[in-house]
Amino acid sequence: MLSARVSRQLDPSSEVAGLEYADVATYFDAFAPVEARWRRRNATYHRLVERICRSMVPEGRKVLEIGSGGGDLLAALQPSVGVGVDVSPAMVELANSRYPGLRFELGAGETTKLDETFDYVVLSDVFPYVHDLLRLLENVRQHSHSRTRVVINSYNPAWRPFLGLAERLGLKPRKPIRNWVSPGDIRNLLELAGFEVVSASTRILVPKSVPLLTHFLNTVVANIWPFTRLCVSYWIVARPSPEPLGELGVSVVCACRNEAGHIPQIVERLTSMGTSTELIFVEGGSTDDTRATIEREIDEHPELDISLLTQPGKGKGDAVRMGFAAAKHDVLMILDGDLTVQPEDLPKFYDALVANRGELINGSRLVYDMERGSMRFLNMLGNKAFSLLFRAITGQHVKDTLCGTKVLHRDDYGAIAAGRSFFGEFDPFGDFDLLFGAARLNLKIVDLPVRYGARTYGTTNISRFRHGLLLLRMTLFAYSKFRVQIFRRPRGDQRRSSTTRQRNASS
Repeated sequence: MLSARVSRQLDPSSEVAGLEYADVATYFDAFAPVEARWRRRNATYHRLVERICRSMVPEGRKVLEIGSGGGDLLAALQPSVGVGVDVSPAMVELANSRYPGLRFELGAGETTKLDETFDYVVLSDVFPYVHDLLRLLENVRQHSHSRTRVVINSYNPAWRPFLGLAERLGLKPRKPIRNWVSPGDIRNLLELAGFEVVSASTRILVPKSVPLLTHFLNTVVANIWPFTRLCVSYWIVARPSPEPLGELGVSVVCACRNEAGHIPQIVERLTSMGTSTELIFVEGGSTDDTRATIEREIDEHPELDISLLTQPGKGKGDAVRMGFAAAKHDVLMILDGDLTVQPEDLPKFYDALVANRGELINGSRLVYDMERGSMRFLNMLGNKAFSLLFRAITGQHVKDTLCGTKVLHRDDYGAIAAGRSFFGEFDPFGDFDLLFGAARLNLKIVDLPVRYGARTYGTTNISRFRHGLLLLRMTLFAYSKFRVQIFRRPRGDQRRSSTTRQRNASS
């Protein structure tokens, strides 16, 4: 007999909930008593899904899962508030018995009304059973606030014959799958429902445990074309179509070492933006008169909000972090002191951010033709290589990962900085720190084309080979964090899963 927590039945008068899901509910009601046995038989796949989802959904967030089944995935995410919805009364009863610290409701994703919004909405392997996909996503939109992220994973249609064979061989339960939806279909449906895609990737080439092979195939081979097209599942993260942020104040941080010849131009050419604009110079270790030039410009322009900070550490990344920490306004901008990117382009970055076209606006120097001598051939090749690696690692397309001009909101930078220990602080430039940090938080990264000119004063502070090797090392490190470590079974992993279940049961 069902408990009182599952007493709310599907409304027989509702066409979607009462009629269209009758066969699905009947199947999963019968499946509930053997769910744990099948889950053990396919433990590798379920474990990988949990770990990938955990890498996309931070702990301690408010999470809604539609198609929550027995509740194991929702519990694995360790939400501050966790709500699951499922059409099967028996599966809801099972989930409530396993995790009374979470909340599981009986209902269809298209019609459930919870009168609350969530930080994350998870739709894991549920699309194959949904009657009305657009209506489902429209209802998800009603349970989303402006910063919500929707995490979707589903079966790759290319695996349809293999999954059918696995069912016939008894390796997988025969489930009432109705839809084989492609990633392109989901993108279209998300747009119709008022969402936009943040990232898209494919994962899990081998869903079964094969000694010495599964880890290598899923962490290395699965990320190489054409094997990316052969993965069992695809993953999409989306956000609600954005609303403008309104007018905001702007803090422009300019790290400058040995840039005395550029300082007067920066002050003269920087345009006032938003409600107020401040210019923060961060200088450290100059052997020319950069510092004296900045001080003179401050004295000569008392009408402008210009400040000078002395950098105690080394590297542009350290200087930018120092400048951001001192910034007074909500929009944080980076302008390189070599003036290879024009200050006149910064209003475009401001407009893109406050219009909420993206949450990290990244300059791209690889769209327009460049001035002769502005970027060497090897630098160009390296940049394109890093761009391809970044896309393979994060699922977000960034054409120019090494452009120094980047703009984001103070709150998003704070979230990136708070999670900096995940990657460490060995990025001397700060570009990868921001890009990988934003990708990890599922922030929308958008390229903005800029014209790239040749330096007119001084020499570059970048060593092509030494710093190139460092960037490669950082990229490989990020690859291990995004694509390798999430697939490792930590020591005592099974014991922790059991402890989590017991802890939820005693909540």
